[in-house]
Amino acid sequence: MTEQIKEEILEENEAAEEMNKQEAPAETTEEDDEVSEYNDTAAQIDDLEEKLEEANEKYVRLFAEYDNFRKRTAREKSDTYANASAKCIEELLPVVDSYERSLEFECADENFKNGMIMIFNQLKEFLTKMNVTEIEALGAEFDPNFHNAIQQMPDTDYADNHVCAVFQKGYMMGDKLIRPAMVAVAKD
Repeated sequence: MTEQIKEEILEENEAAEEMNKQEAPAETTEEDDEVSEYNDTAAQIDDLEEKLEEANEKYVRLFAEYDNFRKRTAREKSDTYANASAKCIEELLPVVDSYERSLEFECADENFKNGMIMIFNQLKEFLTKMNVTEIEALGAEFDPNFHNAIQQMPDTDYADNHVCAVFQKGYMMGDKLIRPAMVAVAKD
């Protein structure tokens, strides 16, 4: 009986080994599948991270372009307003010149003259609100950026190359020249 038991044990061991051999490839295949699935997932994550980085880079560029557009549009709007205001003031300056000349003459009707002075003062207040200032020219050194010399005058009480007479006042609106002063320059 012992031989018979030995044979049965040997057969069982062989059967177990065969089963282990058959199960081993199955386990290896499952492990391979898990590794393959992990690699696929890692590759998908890498692709998604690259796409996210691209999308983020596009967003940053688009935001910068929009910000530049917004600033440029605001600057252009401001410049357009300033240019339109300067053009309007430039068209108004001959009226101011005529008003000043008319106030220099004598008027028999004192009420009429006072009314004209009040209107002229309102006009000057409007120019002040619009940041329009007169260019100081008389006695100043000639500057071609602010003065338009139409004449040279010898033998004056002013130093050489200084404005000795103003024929038409010049005006600035903030830092922008609206109209240069028309002047005569002293010459030794």
